[in-house]
Formats: sequence, C-alpha cells, structure tokens
Amino acid sequence: MSEFSADFQADLLRLMRWRRDVRRFRIDPVDEAILRDCLATFTLAPSVGLSEPWRVVRVASASARAAALANFQAANAAALDGYDGEKARLYSSLKLSGMREAPVQLAVFCDESTDKGAGLGAQTMPEARRYSVVGAIAQFWLAARARGLGLGWVSILDPDRLSQDLDIPHDWRLVAYLCIGWPEADSDTPELALAGWEDRRQDVPVETR
Repeated sequence: MSEFSADFQADLLRLMRWRRDVRRFRIDPVDEAILRDCLATFTLAPSVGLSEPWRVVRVASASARAAALANFQAANAAALDGYDGEKARLYSSLKLSGMREAPVQLAVFCDESTDKGAGLGAQTMPEARRYSVVGAIAQFWLAARARGLGLGWVSILDPDRLSQDLDIPHDWRLVAYLCIGWPEADSDTPELALAGWEDRRQDVPVETR
C-alpha cells in the first residue's frame, strides 16, 4: 500500500477545509477540459457491488435552466413558510442557490434499476446505491476545489418535478443538483456559519455500545 508524505496529508486536510458550499459565482465560463478532468473522478469512486449507479445530466439549455430555477423558487418559498420569527427573517436573507450565475449545472441521479453489480450489497440496503452516488459527488467536489472551482449543492427542489421537466427515466432518482463555477471569493468558513444560521461542530460525537 502506498504511503503519502506528511506534506500531502496536510494539503489534503487543507483541501477538505477549503471545500465549501459555494453559492456566489462569477459568470466566467469553465474550460471543458477542466470539467472533464473533474468528472473523471466519478470513475474512481467506490460503489456498492461496483454498480456505479451515478447518472449525470448537464442542464444547459435555457428552457431546462429556467424550469430548474422556477422549481427552486417554488420550493424555497414553501420552505420559508416553515419558519417564523427571527429564523424566518434570517432564512429570507440567505442566498441558497447559485442557479442564476453558475456557468455549469449538473443534475446527478441514481439509477435504481441498474443491472451492474448484480444487486450485490443492495438487496438488504438498496439505499446504498444512493450513498454510492453521494460518495462519488464528494470526490468530484474535492477535485473541483483543487482546481479552484466552487460547487454548490442545491437541495431545495421538488425532485419529481425536476425529473419530469428534464425528461429523466422513471427509475432514476435525483440525488443532487450541482452549481459549478469560479467563486466570487474564497473562504474556509461555511457561508451558513458566517450568516449566523448554524455553527460547525469541532469534534465528532462517538458512542460506544
């Protein structure tokens, strides 16, 4: 097994620290070669039963982007109705999507009916396929950050409506809507922490049974 230097380990930790959810993008285009290099990390990701269930859809047309943005706006308004008082005021001030500005937008799905992997590991825990997609996205995110790109994960969406608007196969389930581009500014502090929404834990609670 290869060992990595202390410098590499420190750089990897620094990369993780600087991997932030970005919602404020410059409109500058992303070079296709850089994007392809980042997407190639999906092929290195682990997956249950080696099923590789991720399916990536590039949302590029004006009509598809308008539908996705309208979806977010409706879901965001509904989410705001779930808060009141100071939390509602704070929520309404948050920028929760970079969908207007991000030059690259990807919808990432899990193919729930894939034959690849022959169901190994997914018969008892079928959700493991979606977990595999999340793991692949995490690798893609780090690869993008290492190249200076920012990524924002939009989860305030109606997944069924998005799938219908994008004409997605019925066995695919939305895992993530990703906005990708060059960030307006770099920060190693989560934007929600800066806004006062929530603080990041400094340790991991571990229970013993």
